[in-house]
Amino acid sequence: MGVNLVKGQKVNLQKSDGGTLKRVVVGLGWDEAQPQKSGGLFGSLFGSTKTQNIDCDASAFLCVGGKVISSSDIVYFGNRKDNSGAVQHMGDNLTGAGDGDDEQIIVDLQRVPQNYDKIIFVVNIYQARERNQQFGMIQNAFIRIVDADNNQELCRYNLSENYNGMTAMIFGEIYRHNGQWKFSAVGQATTDNDIKSLAGRFN
Repeated sequence: MGVNLVKGQKVNLQKSDGGTLKRVVVGLGWDEAQPQKSGGLFGSLFGSTKTQNIDCDASAFLCVGGKVISSSDIVYFGNRKDNSGAVQHMGDNLTGAGDGDDEQIIVDLQRVPQNYDKIIFVVNIYQARERNQQFGMIQNAFIRIVDADNNQELCRYNLSENYNGMTAMIFGEIYRHNGQWKFSAVGQATTDNDIKSLAGRFN
């Protein structure tokens, strides 16, 4: 059974039997909260209730020394693989409807070039400002790491804080430490409106 993490917690990524972990699936999920009537919390924030589906986009930033060096190191729905092919985005979910992972990013840990020390996983709301949408309209958000070989969940981090007014989220990161891969539950909300703005935090 996987480990349930709290914000800021770190865990070693390894198989349940202690063997070498080869590939992981990073699953990210969320649901839309039930809309409130105009004049309620969301109405007071933005003046009207939501009329469009919330389109959350998951991305992965491959970092050297904690920094994004090139646009090719940003893996998202518009750039489904990095240059090495080690990190692959499995496609865009436009609504977040349904159970389970809404978007998945596969990481082949053994193929990640040695110069990359960290992979950061983020989610932003597409055109959040234009659509008057924010993470206060999202519930049940999570990130989980699954062993791709046997589909066993290794760890999960459920986001539970109040994110009203926030439009993007740094969910977590996989990083190298003393030759071993670890995962850290970050859970940092931001007001970035797009992937480029989010990536700029790591320049």
